[in-house]
Amino acid sequence: MTGTNRIPWSRLVRALRAAAAAIVLVSLTIGLSGAWWEDWFGGNGSTEPAQERLPQGDTVTNPKTLLRRALPIDSEPAREFERHVEETVRLLRRRRWGAIEQNLQQAARLLRDRRSALMADVPQQHQAAAQELLPQLRSQLQQVEAAVADRDVERVRDERRELLERFDRLAEQMVAAFPYAIPERFDHLPRLKGRATVELETTQGTMTVVADGYSAPLTAGNFVDLVDRGFYDGLPFHRVRDFLAQTGNPQGAETGFIDPETGQERTVPLEIFVRGDRRPSYGQTLEEAGRYQAQPVLPFSANGTVALARPSDDPNGGSSQFFLLKYDSELTPPGFNVMDGRYAAFGYTIQGDEILQDLQEGDKIRSARVVRGLDDLVRPQGAPQTR
Repeated sequence: MTGTNRIPWSRLVRALRAAAAAIVLVSLTIGLSGAWWEDWFGGNGSTEPAQERLPQGDTVTNPKTLLRRALPIDSEPAREFERHVEETVRLLRRRRWGAIEQNLQQAARLLRDRRSALMADVPQQHQAAAQELLPQLRSQLQQVEAAVADRDVERVRDERRELLERFDRLAEQMVAAFPYAIPERFDHLPRLKGRATVELETTQGTMTVVADGYSAPLTAGNFVDLVDRGFYDGLPFHRVRDFLAQTGNPQGAETGFIDPETGQERTVPLEIFVRGDRRPSYGQTLEEAGRYQAQPVLPFSANGTVALARPSDDPNGGSSQFFLLKYDSELTPPGFNVMDGRYAAFGYTIQGDEILQDLQEGDKIRSARVVRGLDDLVRPQGAPQTR
């Protein structure tokens, strides 16, 4: 092979990984080991924290940003404030201090000049909480501006992170109620009509997961219900690969949760909320629905994306098993993600996702507990309300 035709090794590896990406789908089923394709995949060699890696294109890889954008609010000034602050993430990488200052000035102007418009988007029952949050938001924005003035990169990151967390609290106050009706045919299933925070204590450390019931009420509700029942306590991670860690397989012959009320395995329909739709769609993949360009509200683009495992031949066969994604930009490039629309993501790991790289088959969930949002879990009538 001549020098002009020689393919660089790194490019060849990327090509092989991309060619094998479709095989990823097979491994996410409940019963298949997937061992035969493992040699196709290798680590990407990065030593950076997963949430700090630069994504390809415009892919958003930060789980808190994804959750923020998925929040069902329709407040133009709030979204504009969010855009100005988030834009500084990209600008800081390039040390474009002047542009950062301009974005922060515009954000400050919004808080000063459009306060009434912001408050008008907050329902009456949340007005008092929002009134307390606005001064905190202004004060924290000043901390970011001071860090920018000092050209202190790490401090800017820390102060901006705190600013966005305070903004998230304000944005949550703008949600008046659960925004749509869930089809009556699913009344037998628990649903999460809001968000819940779950701590997963494993033998390798603790992860904090946010289950998003606004975007996946049945899938998130199923998960939170099982956590509250203590179902996952002591269960092993029975499948760990380069790009996922899967758990939730109960001991014995069963592969899912047996509902004590019915004596049958409880299954959850495939639930995908497409950006721009009014509510999730159920029962078929986006590919089966012919929606090839549709983008899910909860994409598989963050390390620690949490999703329901299911049989490969049954989109409605998911039960208790779930997996956490080990994000790899080569397997999930912008505009082509082999899992989006085929599996139901229902939340993200917002803390502790680095332990995914340490998990091995046989590691266990020591305990799983709901630390926030359990009040938003609605169980069917007659079902036990607590563990």
